[in-house]
Amino acid sequence: MLRAYRFSPYRQARWLSQETFSPFDLSPYLWVDACELPPEWLKVIENYYGFKFPTRKEGAEIETSSRYHEDDEQIRISLRLMEVRLNHQTIELVEQNIALVWLQDKVFTLRNSESRIFQEFIRRLRSDPELTESPIQLMLAIFAQIVDADADNIELISQYINRISSQLHEANLEERQDIVLQLQRLQEFLILLREALFDVQRVLSLIIRSGKLGEKSREIVRILLKDISSLIEHISFSFQRLESIQNTILNLLNLEQNRIIRIFAVITVVFAPPTLIASIYGMNFKDMPELEWSYGYPLAWAMIIASSILTLWYFKIKKWL
Repeated sequence: MLRAYRFSPYRQARWLSQETFSPFDLSPYLWVDACELPPEWLKVIENYYGFKFPTRKEGAEIETSSRYHEDDEQIRISLRLMEVRLNHQTIELVEQNIALVWLQDKVFTLRNSESRIFQEFIRRLRSDPELTESPIQLMLAIFAQIVDADADNIELISQYINRISSQLHEANLEERQDIVLQLQRLQEFLILLREALFDVQRVLSLIIRSGKLGEKSREIVRILLKDISSLIEHISFSFQRLESIQNTILNLLNLEQNRIIRIFAVITVVFAPPTLIASIYGMNFKDMPELEWSYGYPLAWAMIIASSILTLWYFKIKKWL
């Protein structure tokens, strides 16, 4: 689907079929958003406006030069958009690449799927049209929305960590093992979020040097860079929390295992004296006087029971049980 927007006054247009679309129709609009658009549509737009959308291969590169390209007439940017979805029992992270192209009179975005983040962004622009006074401001507003979305993602992960932490002490052994796997998954999510924020930070560091920005726009970029730095610090703090919870779980698991091993050790020691007594009277030597004694069998049982009770009593006194 292809959508186009302008905001002062607000107007929206969309095209579902290429037969009803002409690139000339995009002229009155400030923002053109292409979502799941066929390659032939993209080629028509690129040829008409004289630019190329960043490819997925460029978006997968870690070099900043592959994600950001600027010349006299355009800025081409490739970014990753992260969206955390929190359900009652599970959490998942959805990732998609976004291509952004700035022209002197228009901004183009290309996405491979629908996103709740962009829906919220459109509502935000409708309520505050001053964010879209120029294509540069619109582009920076998109960056601001991405940073806000990452902040929401980190907040959702923090809420999920709090939920896990509150359930930790009531969980049994099997549930704690499952929590360890969930924590590892959250760590992977935080790594992806941090990498995405680093990408945005590097791109904004290049944009602020651009001669296309005025002082007002540069101040917006500075604020965004400060916000990103604070989010990266918050991710580091969340990592520390996850490591602390993991250490707590591992310590609890070790205590549980030690308790089980201690029980087996006590059982072994308790049955050691009775085993020794039974072994002695099980040798059946000819000259053992107790073999002919009528009270030998009850005496052996009494010794076995007494040795077990004395061992348990000794462990109790030493507070090993």
